[in-house]
Amino acid sequence: MVDKEKIRSEYINFTKQLIEKNITITTMESCTGGLISSLITDTEGSSAIFAGSFVTYSNNAKTMLGVPSETIKKYSVYSEETAKAMAIAARTSFNAMLGIGVTGTTGIIDPKNQKDSVPGKIYFSISLKQKTESFSIELPPQDSRADYKFLAAEKILEKLVLFTKSM
Repeated sequence: MVDKEKIRSEYINFTKQLIEKNITITTMESCTGGLISSLITDTEGSSAIFAGSFVTYSNNAKTMLGVPSETIKKYSVYSEETAKAMAIAARTSFNAMLGIGVTGTTGIIDPKNQKDSVPGKIYFSISLKQKTESFSIELPPQDSRADYKFLAAEKILEKLVLFTKSM
């Protein structure tokens, strides 16, 4: 069982740290459907650091917003390379210090990308101007899409905390 309230609380604490350090953040989310943006903006004062976000559920939406179609064709929409391109595109579009890109499959296999869709496999990337790192995680089966999303958001936050410690 995913502890959604614990995850919300952890995001509030993280967002308060971003506000204290004046670190701007943005996201380009696919499989999380904007949940990370929602968790960040649940904190009072987050408008000082939250630049905006994109929910790019389709491949077309990703390419419209700066993800090279060649990246998706070469590596698939479900890849660390696509997540990296998403994070960079979001960060540069909003001129934010920190960008997050996340793609993957929550639940059933994607009928439009059957070959590369693996339920529970999530790819994400965190981008700063000076460095961008990409990750992949495999989530255990969950009871609902919401549980997959919250669990992915929790795993992404763990890396975000480590990534921003030195900032």
